[in-house]
Amino acid sequence: MKKIKVGILGCTGSVGQKLVRLLSSHSLFEISELAASESSAGKKYGDVVRWLESEEMSDRIANLVIKQCTNDLESKILFSALDASVAGEIESMLAENGYIIISNSKNHRMDSDVPLVIPEVNTSHLKLIHIQKRKGKGFIVTNPNCSTIVLSLALIPIYRSFGLKRVIVTTMQAISGAGYPGVASLDILGNIIPYIENEEEKIETEILKIFGNMENDSIKFADFKVSALCNRVPVRDGHLMSISFETEQKAKEEEILASIYEFNQKCKEENGLTVLHYMLEKGRPQPLLDVNRSGGMAVTVGNLRKCSVLDWKFTALGHNTIRGAAGAAIKNAEYLLKMGLI
Repeated sequence: MKKIKVGILGCTGSVGQKLVRLLSSHSLFEISELAASESSAGKKYGDVVRWLESEEMSDRIANLVIKQCTNDLESKILFSALDASVAGEIESMLAENGYIIISNSKNHRMDSDVPLVIPEVNTSHLKLIHIQKRKGKGFIVTNPNCSTIVLSLALIPIYRSFGLKRVIVTTMQAISGAGYPGVASLDILGNIIPYIENEEEKIETEILKIFGNMENDSIKFADFKVSALCNRVPVRDGHLMSISFETEQKAKEEEILASIYEFNQKCKEENGLTVLHYMLEKGRPQPLLDVNRSGGMAVTVGNLRKCSVLDWKFTALGHNTIRGAAGAAIKNAEYLLKMGLI
């Protein structure tokens, strides 16, 4: 099968670089264009980027000349890792001009006609694409915030089996989630910062859209309460979460575990990968030991036990820049291709 040519917007940032690395060896997509800000345009990628990935950049990618994010790009499928300060306007302009935008940026996530997708959870929301195409030639598909993805994959089997009434989640988020250069070393070394701008609001709203149902041409949001408390911790990669939840239908421990196992088995049958992994060992998951499961695309959970305030509590972990960002966008593109939407 001939590979599909794609472009990357915001190619010099940390998520953009992750997209470059993951797409460089992809079986379905081939990077043909890189685009970034006006200050980088016209220069070779290898001369501009401060490469942060552990794998060496290929000569072909290094020699690609960076273009501006304008509507004369040749690739009609564009992965966006643009900064939120510019992403909204640029993505809208490109979609109106016939481009397919697969975005990691936050700007359009909560738009009523834009799918906010985790393929293992809510591909039915891709029906919103047809509403967008009534307005223009192209469309935008977004993946959620990195923490929202981990929380959603951890809870979706429980939500489907027993419903949810209330969720309290405390996040311990890696410094790579802040981009590069990220948090100053004097602020984070030996310290925890109990504030990440807008993060709690994203988690509390995005999951309700993701778990919502398509009704006619709109999404009816899920109806449960979420309270998020977000912290930046001195870990390089991996967002760890302590999650307490109350279910609508009371469930036993073995029933909750069965819902997780059944969900994971279904995902393995469809994709051949472990997507949601439950660990029996005490004190797991841990970022140092578990963040790279399934190439960084798995969410790992463990330590399920009774909660004295809500019903149950457990721990979840996901790779924030792979499953939570670049890998999530690529997974969305793979599903769009599988469903004949690109």
